[in-house]
Amino acid sequence: MDDHYAFLSGLVAADFPAGLEVLGDVAAETRAVLTAISSILDELQLSKDRMLKVEVHLSDLDDFDAMDAAYREFFDGDAYPARTTTQSQRLFGDSKVEITCQVRR
Repeated sequence: MDDHYAFLSGLVAADFPAGLEVLGDVAAETRAVLTAISSILDELQLSKDRMLKVEVHLSDLDDFDAMDAAYREFFDGDAYPARTTTQSQRLFGDSKVEITCQVRR
């Protein structure tokens, strides 16, 4: 974090404590990671409306539609941050989704 931006490094569902991970379902993983990001932003007293850029890494790009549907649930209206989505075949803990974001302070 600096005076202008907060950077949240890649979060995956496997990062959650035992019993809370939701591995194996792309939509559920996307929702869980975005919920964790929302909690971090709350702690920093930042709103998801201040998100400028999001990077989504999928273990299989064929899961894009399921990820995208869950991703769209997270934002209000049609205001979305810039997003890049790539395939990264080996994500931590057999996760299917990893999300990184940049937020304006």
